[in-house]
Amino acid sequence: MKTVDQCNFKDKKALVRVDFNVPLDKDFAITDDKRMRAALPTINKILNDGGSVVLMSHLGRPKGGPDPAFSLKHIVGDLSRMLDQEVKFADDCVSEQAEKMAENLKPGQVLLLENLRFYKEEEKGDQAFAEKLSKLGNVYVNDAFGTAHRAHASTAVIAQFFPVEKYFGYLMAEELKNAEKVNFGAEKPFTAIMGGAKVSDKILLIESLLAKVDNLIIGGGMAYTFAKAQGGEIGTSLLEADLMELCLQLVEKAKAKGVNLILPLDTVIADKFANDAQTDTVETGKIPADWMGLDIGPKTIALFSETIKNSKTLLWNGPMGVFEMANFEHGTRAVADAVVAATKDNAAFSLIGGGDSAAAIAKFGLEDQVSYVSTGGGALLEYMEGKELPGVKAINS
Repeated sequence: MKTVDQCNFKDKKALVRVDFNVPLDKDFAITDDKRMRAALPTINKILNDGGSVVLMSHLGRPKGGPDPAFSLKHIVGDLSRMLDQEVKFADDCVSEQAEKMAENLKPGQVLLLENLRFYKEEEKGDQAFAEKLSKLGNVYVNDAFGTAHRAHASTAVIAQFFPVEKYFGYLMAEELKNAEKVNFGAEKPFTAIMGGAKVSDKILLIESLLAKVDNLIIGGGMAYTFAKAQGGEIGTSLLEADLMELCLQLVEKAKAKGVNLILPLDTVIADKFANDAQTDTVETGKIPADWMGLDIGPKTIALFSETIKNSKTLLWNGPMGVFEMANFEHGTRAVADAVVAATKDNAAFSLIGGGDSAAAIAKFGLEDQVSYVSTGGGALLEYMEGKELPGVKAINS
């Protein structure tokens, strides 16, 4: 793997793709800076070598061009404090001003470019746009695992303009190393815990995992489609009716491969989608007509937890319920506690698959008690599905 450790950046200008797509509140204050902190080792390696750094990132999903609400200027102050220096900011990413600011950077200095997605060419993977960006540095580093599954100009196309001087940053290297450990070197028993809202988001991953895991736990909103497919009543719970037949096929595939497919035994239901809703606990498949399932129940928690605690490798992607609401976080919290226990007591390797799972682990303050928390939900899923990530291929080719 070609990482920044293989380069001395003295007097070099590194163009670094980072993932600074951080959440902001209504006053544009950062509410979770993990993605920024994750990029610091790579940035500091380049600076300590005597190089300069030009950072490029996206923020949010701006529509139709520049939008002040999605400007990366909102994070400059925080980044400056993290790096203990004044970070320069270019209010465009491919303008003459940006080129001049990059050209004038001295060793040890950092420049942050404005949001790449202010240009539609970024997401289209436009070659001319990528070439303009490439002129801002003489070495290319990709440290944005969260966007590695996108064939965008700054993540995949740009690398061709750096035929020799292109490297993975430390975060990208660490993400790939941990994903490969689960994908190709999982110690048995291997348990995958799948949650979240939709079966459709996880079909390819589930099918890929059936060839690798010993246990496959299904929870969260996606479990209700399985319950309905098996003849249960799910009230107004989440349902992908067009995938019911597929759910039955997945159940049969699991049996054929000897995989222990574990579905919820009971569910916490509510009469409305709100934290102050009236609640009850019923058996899976016996939800009253006007009620909805919002969390797994105590019998399910016990079943899931026992399986998790006896595992040696764990992959967790997706919450067990609406963990954002205090009254429906218990299932997700219990799974998190079981993963932590397995990691500590059973020396299990536990990989938390980004997105809502990472948010849940952070909410419960357990990030440091699992083996690795991925910064890339979608990228990790596609990698685990066996897909080649464009951002990875671009560096390796």
